Amino acid sequence: MASKDLIIVLAADQAFIHNFNSKENFACEDSVLFSAISNSYLPLLNMFRSLEKDAVPFKLGLVLSSPLCTLLAHKSTKKKYVAWLEKMIRLGEEELEANKENEAVFHNVQHCLRTMEKNKTDFLETWSGDLIRAFRKFAEKGMLELIPTAATYSYLPHYRDMKEALHAQVDVGLHSHRSFFGETGEGFFIPYLGWTENLDVVLRSYGMNYTIVDTRSILFCNDPPETGIFSPVRSKKSLVLFARDFDTPDDITGTADGQAAGYMNANAYRCELRDIGFEIHDKRLKNFLGTDSSRLQTGYKYWANERQGKDNAAYDEEKAKAQVRADAEDFYRKKLSKLEEAEQFLEGKDNVLTCVIPARLIGDSWHEGVSWLEQVIRLVASDGKITLSFCKDHIGKQFSLPKITPYPCSAEGAGYGEDLLDSSNNWMTDCIRIASERMIDLTDRFPTETGIKARILNLGAKEVLIAQAAAWQKMIYEGNLPEYAEKAFSSCIRNFNLVFDALASNTVNTEWLCRMEKEDCIFPWLSYKVFSKKR
Repeated sequence: MASKDLIIVLAADQAFIHNFNSKENFACEDSVLFSAISNSYLPLLNMFRSLEKDAVPFKLGLVLSSPLCTLLAHKSTKKKYVAWLEKMIRLGEEELEANKENEAVFHNVQHCLRTMEKNKTDFLETWSGDLIRAFRKFAEKGMLELIPTAATYSYLPHYRDMKEALHAQVDVGLHSHRSFFGETGEGFFIPYLGWTENLDVVLRSYGMNYTIVDTRSILFCNDPPETGIFSPVRSKKSLVLFARDFDTPDDITGTADGQAAGYMNANAYRCELRDIGFEIHDKRLKNFLGTDSSRLQTGYKYWANERQGKDNAAYDEEKAKAQVRADAEDFYRKKLSKLEEAEQFLEGKDNVLTCVIPARLIGDSWHEGVSWLEQVIRLVASDGKITLSFCKDHIGKQFSLPKITPYPCSAEGAGYGEDLLDSSNNWMTDCIRIASERMIDLTDRFPTETGIKARILNLGAKEVLIAQAAAWQKMIYEGNLPEYAEKAFSSCIRNFNLVFDALASNTVNTEWLCRMEKEDCIFPWLSYKVFSKKR
């Protein structure tokens, strides 16, 4: 009997937003990472532990970008995250007093406060403040497949004509993954699933055996396979290609007839748009969020998506749990039905469905998302009709799979990354392409430097890589800390220009160099030669 396999891959990215050298325990930019730790990464680790304790078999793919790993591993992040949790716990205690007359809200304050206290205990005691080590441990047990990705989660099609930039993103991404997790594995996750011509040549040159592409890359190509998206294929260079399920993550976020119809929009779920950080008096917030006057998420959210007149209904945890079970059942049945229907057309051949879900959706954007995922995994295990598997489990016949030439597209925007190159952010692409060209030229002019000159070249390479992160364009397009994104990107370009000018004049400000090496501490082992011209 043919097997039916479900592959679930969670993709976690984080722009290199840091506050390492500030004396403040909290700054506006910290909120992005702290929220993700509290709502996604800690709950995911606790879910893995719960499944392991109950002997529920599971396999999940997980992408952790290099900037995210660097931030999670930095000692300053650990210290400031705990300090932030302690402030939020004190805020919760104030909220209990302020809402003691409102029973429904008071109950939700208690729930949020317990979550903050549990996060502190889990972070410090259960996982010893080392989330990277925790994820690695589950990978070593065969429960996770940790998949490397590009160095700074760059949108690779923007550099299709600059093979040195493509090689640098892949090379540094693999080296970084190895430094955190001890190995690079079999596959490579393309950021935003952005396929471009000859990308398979680059990936195969580094020993990568598979990647995941958008559905259209398979179905819109000139030589589409008979098996469609339900069986892996290979490129002309024998890179195995898995097509993502087009309905995921639309199942979670999607709309129908102009209405929000994805799971996360159900009335019973907690409303993530209403947070006391946007509602309570400025003076109270100032006690907890430092001197920054920005209105930020605190994690104290008391309302459901459901509307009662002009306002939201109070969040009911029991109703949300019932909704989680219903939505997990619906997702499981949809994927099972799709695999069973595919089985009829594949005439008894094994078939596989690959679902790629941005990790921010699971917890950070959807409070109940981790509980939903756990229910899906438990349903798969108990029903036994389909099996959770890794991508690497399906590449044994790598050199006998059908060959295709993938269609160049992505999972971003409407399929072509339009939001990463529109009128709000296209100026960034011009700047970074010029900087990338200059960095490639510098490696040609200074091929074997050592000492101070090598250090400043390494810094220039690092600034270019950070600036290449597509997260900056995405933040500006979405209006998510756009001022910070513009400032951070511009700082990288300015720093690179200072490097370029220093090399041109043969003068180096060593004090500035040391300060920048400490501040931008990502890729401490980086050699500028990753941008060397490819012959």
